[in-house]
Amino acid sequence: MFDTILLLVAAFVAGALNAVAGGGSFLTLPALVLTGIPPVVANATGTVALLPGYLSGAWGFRHDTQAPPGLSMRALLGLSLLGGGLGAALLLVTPDVTFRRVVPWLLLLATALFAFGPQITQSLKGRAGNPLARGLSVLAVTIYGGYFNGGLGILLLALFGLLGQSDLHAMNGLKNRVSALLTVIAAGLYAWGGLVAWREATIMMGAALLGGFLGARGARRLPAMWLRRGIVATGLTMSALFFLQ
Repeated sequence: MFDTILLLVAAFVAGALNAVAGGGSFLTLPALVLTGIPPVVANATGTVALLPGYLSGAWGFRHDTQAPPGLSMRALLGLSLLGGGLGAALLLVTPDVTFRRVVPWLLLLATALFAFGPQITQSLKGRAGNPLARGLSVLAVTIYGGYFNGGLGILLLALFGLLGQSDLHAMNGLKNRVSALLTVIAAGLYAWGGLVAWREATIMMGAALLGGFLGARGARRLPAMWLRRGIVATGLTMSALFFLQ
């Protein structure tokens, strides 16, 4: 019963976080590991469980979603499919021991990029104008998302800011749409490779769906600064816990 409650709460809050600004996997991954799921399977299962939340979040922001300057929506979604597939395939061949060592560093990297995102975006402004550079940037982030998913929303928001977007709601809508698309292809590969704990994923899906819908509706009522500080605090806490483990 405790495990079930833990997974439901983690999935609900993670769905809301992902709809608003990202960072939901900072909660689902450790929750699944705490219930005894091996790290690689926990990562894959958490990704599958959060898919409904991405879908509901994308629906909630459907009127705000816009492609970043210099990239068509078709090109962006095509790169997302390719990157998600490549990242998921890489996870299939990653041993648990290796993944456990890499996770805290990935969490810390994602948190740092989000925390210093505005400064990084400002310093690199104008340097991502080349269409090839833009495409490669999207591909790199979506490969990361297909492999780990933790902090994916944070990285996507930083990337869209770098590519010239400034409206947070438009960025959030696009983030959820890209996340949902690459997660669909990644989830299919995870399932094919036998990496999904379906009982736990099923428990979490409904909670993530509800959290994503409510998070998208409530995002406009929360100051952006509060969201940023809360996500950075969550990322640092989870990074520290995984380093200690």
